[in-house]
Amino acid sequence: MTDTLPTLSDLESAAETVRAAMPPTLQHCWPLLSERAGTEVWVKHENHTPTGAFKIRGGHVYMADLRKSAPDVKGVIAATRGNHGQSVATGARTHGFKAVIVVPHGNSAEKNAAMQAQGADLIEHGHDFQAAHDYAIELADERGLHMVRSFHPLLVRGVGTYALELFQGVPGLDAVYVPIGLGSGICGVMAARDATGSKADVIGVVSENAPAYALSFDKGAPVSTNAADTFADGVACRVPVPGAVDFINKGAARIVRVSEAEIAAAMRHFYTDTHNLAEGAGAVPLAALLQEKHAMAGKRCAVILTGGNIDRDLYLEKIGST
Repeated sequence: MTDTLPTLSDLESAAETVRAAMPPTLQHCWPLLSERAGTEVWVKHENHTPTGAFKIRGGHVYMADLRKSAPDVKGVIAATRGNHGQSVATGARTHGFKAVIVVPHGNSAEKNAAMQAQGADLIEHGHDFQAAHDYAIELADERGLHMVRSFHPLLVRGVGTYALELFQGVPGLDAVYVPIGLGSGICGVMAARDATGSKADVIGVVSENAPAYALSFDKGAPVSTNAADTFADGVACRVPVPGAVDFINKGAARIVRVSEAEIAAAMRHFYTDTHNLAEGAGAVPLAALLQEKHAMAGKRCAVILTGGNIDRDLYLEKIGST
C-alpha cells in the first residue's frame, strides 16, 4: 500500500482503461430530491454501470495492470458480499483470468447469480465477510491463486474515476457524501477532490450497526467491532483496513452514522423522487444528507449512489417498511 492517494495523472490514466470498457456515468440534480433535502442535490449514478455498482471500475484497472505486470498468473480469488466480486469476475473475464469468489453463507442470491453469470466459480464460506475473506486467503495459498483484496491502490485509482467525472462535471460542490465499506470509494473521492482542486468536504457514511470506520475516525486509529449487523451489505465491515483508515482520518471532514430505518427511508426516497433503485449501501449517503439537512441548507451537495444491487424481496421489504 502506498502512503499517498492517486494523482490527477493516475486518475486520468485509469479513466482511459475504464472508458475502454464502459462509458462515464451521469450525475443529475433531481428537483424533488433537492426539495426534500432543502438544498441542491446532485446524484452520481454508479447504479448505472454494467454491473450496477461502482466497483467495476476498479476491477478493470486492477486486472489490466495484473495482465501486464504478472502475465503468468492464471487465476484470481476474492472475498465479497457482491459488488467487489462482480468487479473482479468481470475484469478477470475481460483480461483472460479465471476467477474464484468466496461469499459468506446467506449472501445475496441475486448477486451470487450475477457473479456466476460473469464467469466466476462461487464458494460459500463463513458467517460474514471477514470469515469469507480469511478463507479466501487460505484458498489463494492452497490453489496458487492471486488474491484480490477489497482495498488496493489500483482499486482506488479505478473507482476514483467516478469522482473525477463528478468534480469535473459539477464544479463548486460544497460537500460529497460517500459510503464506506472498506474504503476504496471514499479514498477515490478524496483523491479526485485534491487532484481537481475542489474545496468540497468529503463526508463518509456508515451504518450505525457497522461503525468500525466511524470508531476508527473518532479514535484516530483502526478499531474493529465484533459484528456488522446491517442489511446494507456493502458497508457491513467489522475490521477496517489500516491504510484506508489513515487516508480517511486525514482527508475526510467527518463520518456520519445512519440507522437501518434511515437507510430504508433513503431507498424509498430514491425511488419516489428519482425512480432509481438503490441498494442499502447506495442509499446511506442520502440518509446522511437528510440527517444533516438543516446544517447543509443552501449548499451544493452530491451523494454517490454506489449501486442498485439488492435482492427483490429484501428491497420490497425495506421500501414497504415505515
